[in-house]
Amino acid sequence: MLIVSLTIFTMTFVIVAALCPVLIRGLRTLRLTQPIRSQLPADHQAKRGTPLMAGIILMIGNVVLLATHPGDLIIFLSSVYLLFSIIGCIDDMKKAVLQDPGGISGSAKLLLQSAAAAAMLYYYSQLTPLDTTVRLLFSSGLELPPILYIAVIMLFIIGTANAVNFTDGLDGLLIFSSIPTYFFFFAISSSWEVQLFCIAMIAGLLGLLIYNMYPAKAFMGDTGSLAIGGSLSFLAVIEKVEILVPILFFVYFAEQLSVILQVWYYKKTRLRLFKMTPVHYHYSLKYGWSETKIVWIFGGVSALCSLISWLLWAYAM
Repeated sequence: MLIVSLTIFTMTFVIVAALCPVLIRGLRTLRLTQPIRSQLPADHQAKRGTPLMAGIILMIGNVVLLATHPGDLIIFLSSVYLLFSIIGCIDDMKKAVLQDPGGISGSAKLLLQSAAAAAMLYYYSQLTPLDTTVRLLFSSGLELPPILYIAVIMLFIIGTANAVNFTDGLDGLLIFSSIPTYFFFFAISSSWEVQLFCIAMIAGLLGLLIYNMYPAKAFMGDTGSLAIGGSLSFLAVIEKVEILVPILFFVYFAEQLSVILQVWYYKKTRLRLFKMTPVHYHYSLKYGWSETKIVWIFGGVSALCSLISWLLWAYAM
């Protein structure tokens, strides 16, 4: 298994790292570039014109897996990634073509995500009987009625996909935050297919990171971030670690919660709770933290949360 994992990792990393410059040139030629919100500070305005949708390169890992180890779970996880990536791509295309930072409407995005989540949950239920038990600590569990379980999981999948999407706001931020999460699933899973999928994702992210670190030569866009969120949420469902999600996905949910709180507080008081949301912008505008500092700290917090989650999984589940 070690040799197979190293082979998948090496193949994916090398191909992604080698093809990224070609993709970036193509995106620039097609003028598929990132529009910048007018509210963002000058250092972000300077990023206007950076190629968008580079997250499409992360599909390379899925292609490598499907070509070498096309197991049922690998096909399923690759399908999840592809479906959510298509939704992100639609959003990115509107942003890039119309130079509209808003992309498609929130209701349209929610409808597409709901359809994708429902389709993938049905697909998964055909692979294995759907276990409606929420696994708790110390070998206990809470069995939910199937309808309630499906509703809760649907909300979780959609919420996670959007939370991860909010985290993709600074150069390299989502990559640094998501690699420890994928590594957590690699470490705990007894399924070789889940492990290989996580290894391929980590390798692809590291290959893209070469070009996404500050100053980024390309942005992954929703094409990558929504797909990462969708795949991570389904990994949590597959591995039955729902109870650990508040810790494991802490960085993503903190980013999402900051947006929710900002909107709620502004409606109540007409004042802003944060300088700007998602919260990573707040640390830049209020405390003067550099982009690189924020990325390293958020990535470190994600790694710590993954470690705590692993300890809880190992000793309390």
